[in-house]
Amino acid sequence: MTKFRRINFISLALPIDLLVSALCFFFTHMAVSDQFGIEDVFSGDFVSRTVTLREIVVFGLTMLAWSFIYPRFALYRSRRLSSLVVLVTDVAKVQCVSVIVVLVASLLNNRGKVEGIFLVTFWGMSTFCMIAVRLIAKYILKQARLHGRNLRFMLIVGINPRAARFVRKIDSRPDLGYRILGYSDTEDRTRLGIDMGSYPFATTLDALPEFLRTRVVDEVVICLPFQAFYQEASSIISLCEKQGILVRYLLSDIFGVKMASMRTDDFDGESLVSMHTGSKKEIQTLAKHTIDFTFSLFLILLLFPVMIAAAVATRLSSPGPVFFVQKRLGFNKRIFRVYKFRTMIDGAEKLQDALEDRNEVDGAAFKIRNDPRITRVGLFLRKTSIDELPQLFNVLKGDMSLVGPRPLPIRDYNGFSEDWHRRRFSVRPGITCLWQISGRSNISFDRWMELDIEYIDRWSLSLDFMILAKTIPAVIKGSGAV
Repeated sequence: MTKFRRINFISLALPIDLLVSALCFFFTHMAVSDQFGIEDVFSGDFVSRTVTLREIVVFGLTMLAWSFIYPRFALYRSRRLSSLVVLVTDVAKVQCVSVIVVLVASLLNNRGKVEGIFLVTFWGMSTFCMIAVRLIAKYILKQARLHGRNLRFMLIVGINPRAARFVRKIDSRPDLGYRILGYSDTEDRTRLGIDMGSYPFATTLDALPEFLRTRVVDEVVICLPFQAFYQEASSIISLCEKQGILVRYLLSDIFGVKMASMRTDDFDGESLVSMHTGSKKEIQTLAKHTIDFTFSLFLILLLFPVMIAAAVATRLSSPGPVFFVQKRLGFNKRIFRVYKFRTMIDGAEKLQDALEDRNEVDGAAFKIRNDPRITRVGLFLRKTSIDELPQLFNVLKGDMSLVGPRPLPIRDYNGFSEDWHRRRFSVRPGITCLWQISGRSNISFDRWMELDIEYIDRWSLSLDFMILAKTIPAVIKGSGAV
């Protein structure tokens, strides 16, 4: 497919999206409205309905607003290398804005209050239909590419294992429609034993400008080492920019990172490369925050009588405050105050230095069996984990999550000796975690930290639910609770 025909194909996308949105608005109105039903579409009453000039103008303005908004969300850029998750997320985002436009249009049309069911139905229907249209287009393009149409010719700059790995991935996806022209480097490094497959050495870096001027090249992928070839990469990018050739820079392993994932962001015209070790599951992360707030509020209301009884018992058992409030490290080492029912005598923290020689755990943590500072009521609260219930208020405030690495006192953090331990602070701390259901005090400090890192790397909502489910029997057994 020529570039001209490709541009024509893309130019159809916006009108189709506008048509889909208009039809979804129309059918949502019929589905929700009390005035008409599906069976009334072709009836005389529906056809003869008078459409006011205000309605025509407002609808026209709505379509105009959509036609302005949709391209701003990059819905019409090339999606060859984009995942389905990115596509769905982008469409869902733009349709959220589309719903706001509908709400404003309704107010301009003197419709007054808009029913929430209408907005939700329109959002769901339009999002589903726009995704469906893109999946159909994706399938059509896939078939065209498998039959030698809609191809893009790619030149790889750099001969190294990273480039070879990238090419193997491209080769495994013929549906993407890429044809690799070969490699470019200072010399043919395949003679040095680097396996670059069956693709030829196309040109040296010195001859690359002439190669780009005389050959059909749609994309240039730069896989050169960043530090050693900065000037060369900069010159190639400038050259491609002048000729209107799409250039990509392969960022994986560029800085030698092993765990961090990369993404590109745009800030006021400035492009940023972001590397982070947090979760990439944005929708699940949002769901996790919603679940934390909802469930913590529900559990506070449900267990409020238990907390009242624990507060009274704590107050009557020994002098001192009901709650133990301590500064701990949370997300990215932010200090917050954690709440627990007091299980030790008042002023127990001041006695800890005198007990350091009795510490029974390795690493930075501090635990001793039969701690003389624990009160009789406190012993029961610890074994049943009732002392942790006030932390539901920490979850409600957003300082903690229901599931996550346990928040550590500042004293324990100061004892950290390994930087990889500190990655546990890249997520919000939680009331329960893998360590909590794996024996707690009965496991070593390093194993505790390994479990926290394992949780971060494996995180999903299903893992959270599994940990919550296993926390209940762990609490009942009281494993490692004291």
